[in-house]
Amino acid sequence: MRILELITSLRLGGAERLVTDLAVGFKEEGHDVVVALLDGTRTPFHDELEAIEVMIVPLGEGAGSMRNPFLVIRLVRLLARERFDVVHTHNSSCQFLAAFASLFLKLRLVTTEHNTSNRRRAWGWFKPIDRWMYSRYSKIVCVGDEVRRNLEDYVGGTVTGKTVIIPNGIDLGRFRNAVPDPGISSMPGHKVVMVAAFRPQKDQATLIRSMSLLPPDYKLFLVGGVEWPEDQPNLDSCKAMVQELGLESRVRFLGKRGDVPSILAASDVVVLSTHYEGMSLSVVEGMASGRPFIASDVPGVQEQVGGAGLLFPDGNPAVLSEMLRKVCEDTALGNAVAAKCLSRASKFSLDASIRYYLSEYELIKCN
Repeated sequence: MRILELITSLRLGGAERLVTDLAVGFKEEGHDVVVALLDGTRTPFHDELEAIEVMIVPLGEGAGSMRNPFLVIRLVRLLARERFDVVHTHNSSCQFLAAFASLFLKLRLVTTEHNTSNRRRAWGWFKPIDRWMYSRYSKIVCVGDEVRRNLEDYVGGTVTGKTVIIPNGIDLGRFRNAVPDPGISSMPGHKVVMVAAFRPQKDQATLIRSMSLLPPDYKLFLVGGVEWPEDQPNLDSCKAMVQELGLESRVRFLGKRGDVPSILAASDVVVLSTHYEGMSLSVVEGMASGRPFIASDVPGVQEQVGGAGLLFPDGNPAVLSEMLRKVCEDTALGNAVAAKCLSRASKFSLDASIRYYLSEYELIKCN
C-alpha cells in the first residue's frame, strides 16, 4: 500500500511519537510510507524516519504554518501527484485540510482521535463544521473507550459505524531493557520523574507543589520543553514556582531529551500530572519502565492506569505527596505497584498497533 501520514509537525509529543513509530513499522512491513507535515521544523524524529528512507514532505515551516489554510493547495497537489491508497490524519488542522482536499480528489481518509477533549468542542457554533469534517472520513480511530464516548456524544450520528478503538503502542523493549542514566541514578535520595511538554493540558505545577510537602531527599526531574509559543508561559510559571517555594536544589528542568527510557530507568517513581488525556504514550512508557507509576485521576488516564498504578485527584498536591512517600518508603508496596504497571504496559505493544492499523487500511482500500 501507499500510505500518507499527515500530522501538524514532528515536534516531540505522543502523537508525533506514534506517527514516527507507525511509519517505521509500515515501512518494515513492506509498505510505501510518506509523512507530510504542516510545520516541517526539523526534530529528532526526522532522523529516525530518514534512517530507513521514509519520505518526509514539509508543506510549511514554523509554528504559524499550522494555521495557514492555503496549505490545502499544497496538500491537494501532493495527493494528486502521489496517489495514496490511504490518507491518515492526526490533529485538528490536518483533519480539516484533508477533508477539504477530499472535495477535489477521491480520497480514502482515516483519522486518529488522540484526546478526550479539545478547545473547539466548547464552541457550540463549531459543531456543524466538525460534523461535516468527520463525515468526510471512512474510519475514525479512537485511542480509548473514553475518547470514543466523548466523540460520539459530541457529534452524534455523524460517526456512527465509523469508529474503532486502537490503543497506542510502544516498543516495550526500549523501556524494559533501558540502562539507567548514570547522572541521575547516582544521586542520593528518592528520584521522581515526569515526562511531558509544558502544555496547558499538563499539570507540572501540582507535582512541583507536592515536592514542597516532602522531605529534602526527594528530587524531581521534569523532562520536556516548549513546543509552541503559547506554551512558554506554562514553563515560565513552573520555574517561578520552584523559586518561590525554595526548591531550586530539588527540582531540575531537563528540557527535551532523546534518552527518556534511560531517565525513567534511573527513577524511583514516575508521575504524570495532567488535566486530561486521550491515550497517553507517556503513561504506557512510565508503566513499562518497571517503576511504580502515579497519575492524575482524569479522563483518558483512568482506563489506562486504574487497577495497576496509583491515581490521585486532579490538582491535589497533598494526596500526590502522600502517594509518593508510600511507594518510595514502602519497598514492598512500590515493587507491587511496579509489577502491576509492567503487566498492564504489556497490553500496549507497538506491534499490535501496527497490525490493527494495517488491517483497517486494508478494509478501507477494498471498499
